[in-house]
Amino acid sequence: MYVSRPLPPPSHLSRRTLVAAAAAGLVTAALPSPARAAADARAVFHTVGRVKEAADGMVQYTWPGVYFEARFRGTGIGIVLDDTNNDYDVRIDGTTAATLVTPGRTVSWLRGLSDTEHTVRLVKRTESPWAVGRFGGFTAAPGGAILGAPRARTRQIEFIGDSFTAGYGNVSQTRDCSGNGGVNRNSNADLAFGSLIARRLDADHQLNAISGRGMVRNYNGGDPGVSYRTFYERALLNVDGDVWSKPDSWRPQVVVIGLGINDFSTPLRPGERWATQEALVADYESAYHGFLDRLRARYGPGTFLVVSATRPFADATTRIVRERNRRGDDRVRHFFFGDAALDLLGCDWHPSLNDHRTLANLLTEFVARLPLRW
Repeated sequence: MYVSRPLPPPSHLSRRTLVAAAAAGLVTAALPSPARAAADARAVFHTVGRVKEAADGMVQYTWPGVYFEARFRGTGIGIVLDDTNNDYDVRIDGTTAATLVTPGRTVSWLRGLSDTEHTVRLVKRTESPWAVGRFGGFTAAPGGAILGAPRARTRQIEFIGDSFTAGYGNVSQTRDCSGNGGVNRNSNADLAFGSLIARRLDADHQLNAISGRGMVRNYNGGDPGVSYRTFYERALLNVDGDVWSKPDSWRPQVVVIGLGINDFSTPLRPGERWATQEALVADYESAYHGFLDRLRARYGPGTFLVVSATRPFADATTRIVRERNRRGDDRVRHFFFGDAALDLLGCDWHPSLNDHRTLANLLTEFVARLPLRW
């Protein structure tokens, strides 16, 4: 999807920014002049993320891994953001050039580039479903120009899941992240297995993941009455009743679902609505069938729905997939990753970067075996 948005009025932008650069001296923060902002008011960018337009023309979002891509000519590029909660990576010509840490309401500049054509990609590293991020576009340095938006990729993959899919704590090298910046500073959705797979396959993708949520039961039975399914249709996760308006251009050929770890990783507690584990499993299977019905209605009969699972719930997901196949839907497939050798060295026993590479390898091979025409 190509999105064209005017830049916000520069007079309202703060100078506050916290920028960690991959190359010393490459990143600075400054305000563009009104003339510069007006010149770039028609700048365009490409995104397939779940974004919504704000009243001031900026786009807002909450899901992890949302990304924006553009083409420009010149020696520098400015990135307009309004976000005091999330972190972002900036890639120039395919190489990570900077990490913007809770940038606030700023224009962050990357300068010192060769005076030629470049690509820029901004990606939201962190999850923070309670905090809306806002992006106001890219602006070229003086003497440069924003070019036509990059092409939309013909391949599309959607990843649905929990903290594993979101990349929770994946860049940490210790399970206790209380002393090294916490979960947000140690998470990078762009290095989660779904993002790695998408880059390998040159596919556009969405990471529609929420930590702690399950198909019917959240981690340790918390927040009863809602589940992942409560939030799936939303663009803004923190807005009750919000609905993302899916564009016709978003038609993924593959949807990978990874929900169940939170349903089954902790024992039932007194007072939960399931009296036995068997009752929980039955409810899980029934809800999963309903969710697959929802996805099939949304994306049509041609999309492959990949049900991924590990040991605590693989028997249930195997039954679900067999039943879908028995009903005649052979585009529902099962992916079992329970035998993968994961070190779980991320925050709070979550997959590490090495684990995400392992999962990406396995799932890329799995997707390569699907009879796709893309």
